[in-house]
Amino acid sequence: MGEIGNFLPFIAMFAVVYFFMIAPQMKRAKQEKAFAASLKRGDKVVTKSGMHGKIVDLNDKDNSCVIETLAGKIKFERSALSMEISKKLNAPAKTK
Repeated sequence: MGEIGNFLPFIAMFAVVYFFMIAPQMKRAKQEKAFAASLKRGDKVVTKSGMHGKIVDLNDKDNSCVIETLAGKIKFERSALSMEISKKLNAPAKTK
């Protein structure tokens, strides 16, 4: 019992780190992957660097998309798109 008691604080620290850091990060990664897979032509998106545009073409081979902006068409990786801002942009407007 004494040997297990010595390792109990380490086990508790690992459990805390897992539930507060690792599990939420894995959940967020799944959400980002589902968002990237659900993109379709015509969706309005915002990149993580802040560029706004509309998806013109999706390429599944290299996991990229072509976004049309006011400056022209630009090719981005799907992982460069911001999930939070893009979802807010495409959400229906709330009326009071």
